[in-house]
Amino acid sequence: MIRVLHTGDLHLDSPFRALPPEKARQRREEQRELLDRLAALAEERQVDVVLIAGDLFDGDGIYYETTRMLSDTFGRMKAEIFIAPGNHDPYSDFSPYATVRWPDNVHIFHSEYFERVELPKLGAAVYGTAFTSKYRDTSPLEHFKADYDEGLVRLMVLHGDLTAGQSKSRSRYGPMTTEQLAAAGVDYAALGHIHRCTEVRQAGQTAWAYCGCPEGRGFDETGDKGVLVGEVSPGEAKLEFVPLCKRRYREITVDVTGKAPAAALREALPADIREDICRFRLVGERKEEALNQGGLYALLAGKCFDVQLLDATRLETGLWDRLEEDNLTGLFLRNIKTRMEQASPEELPLLERAARFGLCALEGREEPR
Repeated sequence: MIRVLHTGDLHLDSPFRALPPEKARQRREEQRELLDRLAALAEERQVDVVLIAGDLFDGDGIYYETTRMLSDTFGRMKAEIFIAPGNHDPYSDFSPYATVRWPDNVHIFHSEYFERVELPKLGAAVYGTAFTSKYRDTSPLEHFKADYDEGLVRLMVLHGDLTAGQSKSRSRYGPMTTEQLAAAGVDYAALGHIHRCTEVRQAGQTAWAYCGCPEGRGFDETGDKGVLVGEVSPGEAKLEFVPLCKRRYREITVDVTGKAPAAALREALPADIREDICRFRLVGERKEEALNQGGLYALLAGKCFDVQLLDATRLETGLWDRLEEDNLTGLFLRNIKTRMEQASPEELPLLERAARFGLCALEGREEPR
């Protein structure tokens, strides 16, 4: 049994273009601080092997202090560290993978073909491959099968698009299938490229997972982000998700129907968002001709690290405004109105709700008034 930490898609030195320049700079600093939390977790869990499944860097614009901190942090760690470069940071003679002086415990895969590194003291072998350009149209797992050694823990780390392989779409990012994972014959495959963490799954005898990204960078990466940590033995992998992110991206929907927008926003504010980057989506009916977005932004000032407002509201209209129309909508509303006149007090809210949903469907809208 060996203890494994699986991470990837750190995208260090991301530009964070959606944030103001000073906050973008702060987020890049916080990405570097993540490395300390990663090292502390590895020490706390007595990790033997760290698997980094690609896109450690976001691109070519890499700061010197980032590579220096990486090298220093990795050098302090007792674990063996394996990196499989991805499509954002492919291996080349000019990449930091080749130009930085890395500590002896760091192993960087540099070929499109699988390499095997043996760890005799741990009773393990690690297989890995690398992107060597921005795109890879073929599967890294095509025709691959790990050697069988009784009692040896076989690990794999790679960057690729398993989802695309399953749906038979034309991915240019190392498309893979679960059938190929099953045929690989390893005890655990540490995957990167998809920024959402999965639970550990099985493909034949191969356990596999995407670790997701440890820090969100946009509203397509909401919620807690972190790494996978656990134990791998021959034929068995038990890893758990551990949150490590400094900040979360959060989307919060606020219905302003029947309320002043500012009051609705106050009611919807979670208590634990001070460190987060939040987008508030306002929906429902408003009484004003237009939202006072300046006032709403002022209300949210200092409540979270950064904030966006999306106005998806509509001007208030009456439920029964079309009652007398000589069409299907008018007929529907008159029918509901008649039933409401004969209904008990308990039935009235349900009938009114039915009228709203029915009117929504008849008018081709997504949300009932």
